[in-house]
Amino acid sequence: MSGQCGPGRYWQAGMEKDAKIYVAGHGGLVGSALVAELQSRGYTNILARTHAELDLQNQAAVNDFFASEKPDYVFLAAARVGGIGANSTKPAQFIYDNMMIGFNVVHAAYNHGVRKLMNLGSTCIYPKYAEQPIKEESLLTGALEETNDAYALAKISVIKLCSSYNKQYGTDFLSVMPTNLYGPGDNYDLQGSHVLPALVRKFDDAKKSGADEVTLWGDGTPLREFLYSKDLAHGVVYLMETKHAADVRNGAGDFVNIGSGKELAIRELAEKIRSIVYADVPERQCAIHWDTSMPNGTPRKLCDITRMQKLGWSARTELDEGIAASYADYKASCRKRDA
Repeated sequence: MSGQCGPGRYWQAGMEKDAKIYVAGHGGLVGSALVAELQSRGYTNILARTHAELDLQNQAAVNDFFASEKPDYVFLAAARVGGIGANSTKPAQFIYDNMMIGFNVVHAAYNHGVRKLMNLGSTCIYPKYAEQPIKEESLLTGALEETNDAYALAKISVIKLCSSYNKQYGTDFLSVMPTNLYGPGDNYDLQGSHVLPALVRKFDDAKKSGADEVTLWGDGTPLREFLYSKDLAHGVVYLMETKHAADVRNGAGDFVNIGSGKELAIRELAEKIRSIVYADVPERQCAIHWDTSMPNGTPRKLCDITRMQKLGWSARTELDEGIAASYADYKASCRKRDA
Protein backbone atom coordinates (compact mmCIF):
# COMPACT_ATOMS: atom_id res chain seq x y z
CA MET A 1 0.00 0.00 0.00
CA SER A 2 1.53 3.32 -1.02
CA GLY A 3 1.85 6.17 1.47
CA GLN A 4 1.82 8.84 -1.22
CA CYS A 5 -1.68 10.21 -0.84
CA GLY A 6 -0.97 13.86 -0.18
CA PRO A 7 -0.41 16.04 2.90
CA GLY A 8 -2.57 15.41 5.93
CA ARG A 9 -3.40 11.80 5.07
CA TYR A 10 -1.89 10.49 8.30
CA TRP A 11 -3.00 13.10 10.84
CA GLN A 12 -5.06 11.72 13.67
CA ALA A 13 -5.91 13.36 16.99
CA GLY A 14 -5.18 11.18 20.02
CA MET A 15 -4.79 7.42 20.10
CA GLU A 16 -7.71 5.02 20.39
CA LYS A 17 -7.44 2.60 23.32
CA ASP A 18 -7.84 -0.41 21.02
CA ALA A 19 -5.56 0.91 18.23
CA LYS A 20 -2.63 -1.26 17.18
CA ILE A 21 0.51 0.24 18.74
CA TYR A 22 3.89 -1.17 17.77
CA VAL A 23 6.73 -0.59 20.24
CA ALA A 24 10.00 -1.33 18.44
CA GLY A 25 12.60 -2.25 21.04
CA HIS A 26 10.05 -3.18 23.71
CA GLY A 27 12.58 -5.16 25.75
CA GLY A 28 15.03 -2.30 26.32
CA LEU A 29 15.17 0.41 28.95
CA VAL A 30 13.00 2.83 26.96
CA GLY A 31 10.77 0.29 25.25
CA SER A 32 9.83 -1.54 28.45
CA ALA A 33 8.99 1.77 30.13
CA LEU A 34 6.82 2.72 27.14
CA VAL A 35 4.93 -0.59 27.24
CA ALA A 36 4.28 -0.16 30.98
CA GLU A 37 3.10 3.43 30.48
CA LEU A 38 0.78 2.48 27.62
CA GLN A 39 -0.70 -0.38 29.62
CA SER A 40 -1.24 1.89 32.63
CA ARG A 41 -3.22 4.25 30.38
CA GLY A 42 -5.50 1.48 29.16
CA TYR A 43 -4.08 0.66 25.73
CA THR A 44 -4.94 -2.94 24.99
CA ASN A 45 -3.45 -3.77 21.60
CA ILE A 46 0.34 -3.40 21.92
CA LEU A 47 2.49 -5.16 19.32
CA ALA A 48 5.96 -6.35 20.30
CA ARG A 49 8.56 -8.54 18.62
CA THR A 50 11.92 -9.77 19.89
CA HIS A 51 15.00 -9.52 17.69
CA ALA A 52 14.70 -13.26 17.01
CA GLU A 53 11.13 -12.73 15.81
CA LEU A 54 11.83 -9.61 13.75
CA ASP A 55 15.25 -8.36 12.65
CA LEU A 56 14.76 -4.63 12.18
CA GLN A 57 17.90 -4.44 10.04
CA ASN A 58 16.18 -6.68 7.47
CA GLN A 59 14.12 -4.38 5.24
CA ALA A 60 12.03 -7.17 3.71
CA ALA A 61 11.18 -8.61 7.13
CA VAL A 62 10.19 -5.20 8.47
CA ASN A 63 8.02 -4.49 5.44
CA ASP A 64 6.31 -7.89 5.76
CA PHE A 65 5.60 -7.23 9.45
CA PHE A 66 3.99 -3.85 8.73
CA ALA A 67 2.02 -5.30 5.82
CA SER A 68 0.58 -8.12 7.92
CA GLU A 69 0.07 -6.37 11.28
CA LYS A 70 -0.84 -2.89 9.99
CA PRO A 71 0.01 -0.93 13.16
CA ASP A 72 -1.76 2.40 13.62
CA TYR A 73 0.95 3.99 15.77
CA VAL A 74 4.66 3.29 16.17
CA PHE A 75 7.18 4.04 18.91
CA LEU A 76 10.68 3.61 17.49
CA ALA A 77 12.76 2.84 20.60
CA ALA A 78 14.95 0.09 19.11
CA ALA A 79 18.64 0.97 18.89
CA ARG A 80 22.16 -0.23 19.52
CA VAL A 81 23.27 1.83 22.52
CA GLY A 82 26.30 2.00 24.79
CA GLY A 83 28.68 4.20 26.71
CA ILE A 84 31.96 5.85 25.71
CA GLY A 85 33.85 2.55 25.57
CA ALA A 86 31.40 0.78 23.29
CA ASN A 87 30.94 3.81 21.02
CA SER A 88 34.68 4.29 20.69
CA THR A 89 35.54 0.69 19.83
CA LYS A 90 32.55 -0.29 17.67
CA PRO A 91 31.69 2.77 15.53
CA ALA A 92 30.86 0.70 12.44
CA GLN A 93 28.24 -1.28 14.32
CA PHE A 94 26.75 1.83 15.88
CA ILE A 95 26.32 3.76 12.63
CA TYR A 96 25.20 0.80 10.49
CA ASP A 97 22.83 -0.88 12.94
CA ASN A 98 21.09 2.32 14.02
CA MET A 99 20.75 3.72 10.52
CA MET A 100 19.32 0.47 9.16
CA ILE A 101 16.88 0.08 12.05
CA GLY A 102 15.65 3.66 11.79
CA PHE A 103 15.37 3.80 8.01
CA ASN A 104 13.60 0.45 7.72
CA VAL A 105 10.99 1.22 10.38
CA VAL A 106 10.28 4.79 9.23
CA HIS A 107 9.98 3.80 5.57
CA ALA A 108 7.68 0.88 6.37
CA ALA A 109 5.54 3.18 8.53
CA TYR A 110 5.20 5.53 5.57
CA ASN A 111 4.50 2.74 3.08
CA HIS A 112 1.78 1.18 5.21
CA GLY A 113 -0.06 4.28 6.37
CA VAL A 114 0.94 4.48 10.05
CA ARG A 115 -1.01 7.40 11.50
CA LYS A 116 1.73 8.68 13.76
CA LEU A 117 5.29 7.64 14.58
CA MET A 118 7.47 8.66 17.51
CA ASN A 119 11.22 8.39 16.91
CA LEU A 120 13.41 8.23 20.03
CA GLY A 121 16.77 9.91 19.51
CA SER A 122 19.39 11.26 21.90
CA THR A 123 20.93 14.58 22.88
CA CYS A 124 24.29 13.18 21.71
CA ILE A 125 23.21 14.47 18.27
CA TYR A 126 24.33 17.96 19.24
CA PRO A 127 27.77 19.51 18.66
CA LYS A 128 30.42 18.83 21.30
CA TYR A 129 30.71 22.52 22.14
CA ALA A 130 27.11 23.58 21.61
CA GLU A 131 25.96 26.60 23.55
CA GLN A 132 24.44 25.52 26.87
CA PRO A 133 21.66 24.74 27.58
CA ILE A 134 21.40 23.11 24.16
CA LYS A 135 18.51 24.31 22.02
CA GLU A 136 17.03 22.21 19.24
CA GLU A 137 18.35 24.70 16.68
CA SER A 138 21.93 23.78 17.64
CA LEU A 139 21.71 20.64 15.50
CA LEU A 140 24.47 20.51 12.84
CA THR A 141 26.01 23.83 13.90
CA GLY A 142 29.36 22.32 14.93
CA ALA A 143 31.55 19.22 15.21
CA LEU A 144 30.24 16.20 17.09
CA GLU A 145 31.85 14.53 20.11
CA GLU A 146 34.37 12.17 18.51
CA THR A 147 33.74 9.29 20.93
CA ASN A 148 30.14 8.83 19.73
CA ASP A 149 29.93 10.57 16.36
CA ALA A 150 28.96 7.35 14.54
CA TYR A 151 25.91 6.84 16.76
CA ALA A 152 25.03 10.54 16.57
CA LEU A 153 25.20 10.61 12.77
CA ALA A 154 22.82 7.64 12.55
CA LYS A 155 20.36 9.32 14.91
CA ILE A 156 20.58 12.63 13.03
CA SER A 157 19.86 10.81 9.77
CA VAL A 158 16.67 9.25 11.17
CA ILE A 159 15.50 12.63 12.52
CA LYS A 160 16.02 14.16 9.08
CA LEU A 161 14.28 11.20 7.44
CA CYS A 162 11.18 11.74 9.58
CA SER A 163 11.16 15.48 8.84
CA SER A 164 11.65 14.85 5.11
CA TYR A 165 8.74 12.41 4.95
CA ASN A 166 6.56 14.91 6.79
CA LYS A 167 7.50 17.61 4.30
CA GLN A 168 7.15 15.54 1.15
CA TYR A 169 4.38 13.10 2.02
CA GLY A 170 2.39 14.76 4.80
CA THR A 171 3.21 12.12 7.40
CA ASP A 172 3.01 12.80 11.13
CA PHE A 173 6.40 11.54 12.34
CA LEU A 174 7.69 13.17 15.52
CA SER A 175 11.10 12.82 17.18
CA VAL A 176 12.18 13.42 20.78
CA MET A 177 15.75 13.87 22.00
CA PRO A 178 16.07 12.46 25.52
CA THR A 179 18.98 13.34 27.74
CA ASN A 180 20.93 10.59 29.55
CA LEU A 181 18.41 7.94 30.60
CA TYR A 182 18.39 5.50 33.49
CA GLY A 183 15.88 3.32 35.30
CA PRO A 184 14.55 -0.23 35.82
CA GLY A 185 15.74 -2.69 33.20
CA ASP A 186 18.88 -0.71 32.38
CA ASN A 187 22.01 -2.29 30.90
CA TYR A 188 24.59 -2.91 33.64
CA ASP A 189 27.19 -4.64 31.47
CA LEU A 190 30.40 -2.72 32.13
CA GLN A 191 31.53 -3.19 28.52
CA GLY A 192 28.52 -1.42 27.04
CA SER A 193 26.56 0.48 29.67
CA HIS A 194 26.12 4.21 30.15
CA VAL A 195 27.68 6.09 33.03
CA LEU A 196 24.91 5.89 35.66
CA PRO A 197 24.19 2.14 35.47
CA ALA A 198 27.94 1.48 35.17
CA LEU A 199 28.51 3.34 38.43
CA VAL A 200 25.72 1.40 40.13
CA ARG A 201 27.31 -1.87 39.02
CA LYS A 202 30.85 -0.85 40.01
CA PHE A 203 29.91 0.30 43.49
CA ASP A 204 27.69 -2.72 44.10
CA ASP A 205 30.52 -5.03 42.99
CA ALA A 206 32.91 -3.21 45.33
CA LYS A 207 30.46 -3.49 48.21
CA LYS A 208 30.02 -7.22 47.67
CA SER A 209 33.75 -7.89 47.34
CA GLY A 210 34.85 -5.55 50.09
CA ALA A 211 37.12 -3.62 47.70
CA ASP A 212 38.79 -0.53 49.15
CA GLU A 213 38.72 1.47 45.92
CA VAL A 214 36.85 1.87 42.62
CA THR A 215 38.55 3.30 39.53
CA LEU A 216 36.48 5.57 37.31
CA TRP A 217 37.28 7.14 33.92
CA GLY A 218 38.29 10.77 33.49
CA ASP A 219 38.50 13.41 36.20
CA GLY A 220 34.82 13.58 37.19
CA THR A 221 34.32 17.18 36.01
CA PRO A 222 31.96 16.70 33.02
CA LEU A 223 28.41 17.85 33.70
CA ARG A 224 25.49 15.62 32.80
CA GLU A 225 21.70 15.70 32.94
CA PHE A 226 19.67 12.56 33.70
CA LEU A 227 16.06 11.57 33.07
CA TYR A 228 14.27 8.63 34.69
CA SER A 229 12.98 6.20 32.06
CA LYS A 230 9.44 6.20 33.48
CA ASP A 231 9.35 9.99 33.16
CA LEU A 232 10.50 9.72 29.55
CA ALA A 233 7.75 7.22 28.79
CA HIS A 234 5.15 9.46 30.39
CA GLY A 235 6.32 12.44 28.34
CA VAL A 236 6.54 10.56 25.06
CA VAL A 237 3.06 9.03 25.36
CA TYR A 238 1.74 12.47 26.32
CA LEU A 239 3.14 13.86 23.06
CA MET A 240 1.67 11.02 21.02
CA GLU A 241 -1.74 11.53 22.57
CA THR A 242 -1.89 15.31 22.27
CA LYS A 243 0.59 16.69 19.71
CA HIS A 244 1.61 16.48 16.06
CA ALA A 245 4.88 16.92 14.19
CA ALA A 246 3.99 20.55 13.48
CA ASP A 247 3.70 21.19 17.22
CA VAL A 248 7.35 20.20 17.85
CA ARG A 249 8.73 21.76 14.66
CA ASN A 250 11.71 24.08 15.02
CA GLY A 251 14.41 25.52 12.79
CA ALA A 252 16.26 22.19 12.66
CA GLY A 253 13.41 19.71 12.19
CA ASP A 254 10.33 18.12 13.73
CA PHE A 255 11.76 17.22 17.12
CA VAL A 256 11.92 18.39 20.72
CA ASN A 257 14.30 17.92 23.65
CA ILE A 258 13.06 16.03 26.68
CA GLY A 259 14.94 16.05 29.97
CA SER A 260 14.94 17.05 33.62
CA GLY A 261 16.59 20.43 33.11
CA LYS A 262 19.01 19.68 35.99
CA GLU A 263 22.70 18.81 35.78
CA LEU A 264 25.51 17.66 38.05
CA ALA A 265 29.17 16.71 37.72
CA ILE A 266 30.06 13.04 37.21
CA ARG A 267 32.11 13.27 40.41
CA GLU A 268 28.99 14.34 42.32
CA LEU A 269 26.95 11.62 40.64
CA ALA A 270 29.50 8.99 41.65
CA GLU A 271 29.45 10.13 45.27
CA LYS A 272 25.65 10.15 45.27
CA ILE A 273 25.44 6.60 43.88
CA ARG A 274 28.12 5.39 46.29
CA SER A 275 26.09 6.75 49.22
CA ILE A 276 22.92 5.02 48.01
CA VAL A 277 24.66 1.69 47.43
CA TYR A 278 26.38 1.80 50.82
CA ALA A 279 23.39 3.28 52.68
CA ASP A 280 23.14 0.28 55.03
CA VAL A 281 26.91 0.17 55.71
CA PRO A 282 28.22 3.74 55.25
CA GLU A 283 31.35 3.01 57.27
CA ARG A 284 32.49 0.47 54.66
CA GLN A 285 32.15 2.59 51.54
CA CYS A 286 35.07 2.43 49.13
CA ALA A 287 37.32 5.25 47.91
CA ILE A 288 37.14 6.60 44.35
CA HIS A 289 40.20 6.83 42.09
CA TRP A 290 39.84 8.96 38.95
CA ASP A 291 41.89 7.66 36.01
CA THR A 292 42.69 10.88 34.16
CA SER A 293 44.38 8.98 31.32
CA MET A 294 40.91 7.94 30.14
CA PRO A 295 38.54 10.25 28.19
CA ASN A 296 35.99 12.52 29.83
CA GLY A 297 33.68 12.80 26.85
CA THR A 298 31.68 15.98 26.20
CA PRO A 299 32.46 18.54 28.94
CA ARG A 300 28.85 19.59 29.42
CA LYS A 301 25.53 18.44 27.99
CA LEU A 302 22.42 20.12 29.36
CA CYS A 303 19.44 20.33 27.04
CA ASP A 304 17.10 23.29 26.86
CA ILE A 305 13.67 21.91 27.74
CA THR A 306 11.76 25.15 27.24
CA ARG A 307 9.84 23.84 24.22
CA MET A 308 8.76 20.67 26.02
CA GLN A 309 7.60 22.66 29.03
CA LYS A 310 5.58 24.95 26.76
CA LEU A 311 3.97 21.84 25.28
CA GLY A 312 2.67 21.10 28.78
CA TRP A 313 5.06 18.51 30.24
CA SER A 314 7.83 18.41 32.86
CA ALA A 315 9.77 15.58 34.54
CA ARG A 316 8.52 14.40 37.93
CA THR A 317 11.17 12.11 39.46
CA GLU A 318 14.07 13.51 41.51
CA LEU A 319 17.49 11.96 40.83
CA ASP A 320 17.98 10.46 44.32
CA GLU A 321 14.56 8.81 44.14
CA GLY A 322 15.22 7.46 40.67
CA ILE A 323 18.68 6.09 41.52
CA ALA A 324 17.33 4.35 44.63
CA ALA A 325 14.57 2.72 42.56
CA SER A 326 17.07 1.71 39.87
CA TYR A 327 19.42 0.19 42.43
CA ALA A 328 16.56 -1.78 43.99
CA ASP A 329 15.68 -3.08 40.53
CA TYR A 330 19.32 -4.01 39.89
CA LYS A 331 19.55 -5.94 43.16
CA ALA A 332 16.31 -7.76 42.39
CA SER A 333 17.62 -8.74 38.95
CA CYS A 334 20.82 -10.05 40.54
CA ARG A 335 18.85 -12.15 43.03
CA LYS A 336 16.72 -13.53 40.22
CA ARG A 337 19.81 -14.31 38.13
CA ASP A 338 21.58 -16.05 41.02
CA ALA A 339 18.53 -18.01 42.22
